[in-house]
Amino acid sequence: MLWRLIYDEDLAEAAYLIGCQRTGEAIVFDPERDVDRYIALAASHSLRITAVAETHIHADFLSGARELAEQVGAHVYVSGLGGPEWQSKWVGPYRHTLLKDGDTFAVGNIHFKALHTPGHTPEHMVYLVEDRGGGADEPMGVVTGDFMFVGDLGRPDLLESAAGQQGVADGFAHDLHRSASKFMSQPDHLQIWPAHGAGSACGKALGAVPQSTMGYERRFNPMLRLVEDEQTFVRTILEGQPEPPTYFARMKAWNRDGVPLLGKVPQPRRLAAGDIASAIDGRNVPVDCRRQPEFIRRHLPGSLWAPLGPAFLMAIGSYVEPTDPIVLICEEAQLDRQVRALVRIGLDRIEAWTDPATLTQHFESGGGHESIPEIHVDELAQRLESEPALPLLDVRRASEARAGAIDGAVNVAHTRLLDRLDEVPAGEPLHIHCLSGARSTMAAAALKRRGRSTVNVGGGFSAWQKGPGAGAAARS
Repeated sequence: MLWRLIYDEDLAEAAYLIGCQRTGEAIVFDPERDVDRYIALAASHSLRITAVAETHIHADFLSGARELAEQVGAHVYVSGLGGPEWQSKWVGPYRHTLLKDGDTFAVGNIHFKALHTPGHTPEHMVYLVEDRGGGADEPMGVVTGDFMFVGDLGRPDLLESAAGQQGVADGFAHDLHRSASKFMSQPDHLQIWPAHGAGSACGKALGAVPQSTMGYERRFNPMLRLVEDEQTFVRTILEGQPEPPTYFARMKAWNRDGVPLLGKVPQPRRLAAGDIASAIDGRNVPVDCRRQPEFIRRHLPGSLWAPLGPAFLMAIGSYVEPTDPIVLICEEAQLDRQVRALVRIGLDRIEAWTDPATLTQHFESGGGHESIPEIHVDELAQRLESEPALPLLDVRRASEARAGAIDGAVNVAHTRLLDRLDEVPAGEPLHIHCLSGARSTMAAAALKRRGRSTVNVGGGFSAWQKGPGAGAAARS
């Protein structure tokens, strides 16, 4: 048996390629939409992808299951449980199997058993993996999807908080408890292969280790240690979950109804300095990935900002619609990574790009630009003394704000901002803070694009807690 983890650092997402080297067949679990990577990886091991499986209908990225069915004719395995509302509605034209609890199938000499583990979602499946070609007569591991992570279990509130199904979180939490209690019977040696690691919004305490064992999780996973007390389990799993990005609802619907076929990864045209002005016409969305100080000081009008890494899609996915044409500003070495990140959440209209050096040439030749004023917490404190009603927005998570906040600040998480614009304080300029200054910069740019006058509070609540002089210390 060949087993490979394909990990996406930007979405903290894990897909698995599992192949039978005797027959040359392979299956991919929970692939992302740009499937050329999986096809190439399989070919490099003399394998062909003949099957694809999903653990559940994902909320944080677009599945590549349909793409693999279309491109290589992969047989599709998806859950047939969970009720009609959360069945995969796109599988009809493709060879597929709707799985029930306990169903088995094989890819070459590798055998798989599907177990229904509702809680994170009603249809959720995990897959026990048994290498019969290697002589095994019991599973060596399990693809756990978003049911079990290293150090956590999948959040049961996501269909309520992200997809708008009101009043379901508590019931799903009890479902998750039953699934976890039943799963505790699995043997200690069983390897745990989750769909996410640290940085994903599909849980609140995911570990950064990519895999574990059932024995280790039984001993040290905080949620599994609570299975003997259902009420405490339910209360604990529901409290403190981070606000999901606004794009999660769209991912759920598209993954259920049918992800638009991608074909090839987009190849945006490169802009020279002299082309930038004509390319930025108010219709396009400049997405700027430069360092935060450079962006704050000078950027293209209407730009959004997000740093490379997991925060990029959390913000851009919450501020950009699939119909928006994008102009990407990043280093050439990062271009492929950024383009793939965007298409993995359905932002395919990446029409052009330029690099930071070329953007600087545009500015220095008189090209149009904007900036976001930035103050530090000492100055904010002075302004609040003279103007207690100063419009102040806290874009940290609700759980952070509950643990401590600046008096008078209105809290709206930066990933939910555009859904809750009516809660944003009126008045100009709007002062925005987070913990350190990064999330507030993202929010300040998004609100400025929508016509608000914004001020970023550098140092954020972290510096505020340190008291007078923290702003000066942060600047030094």
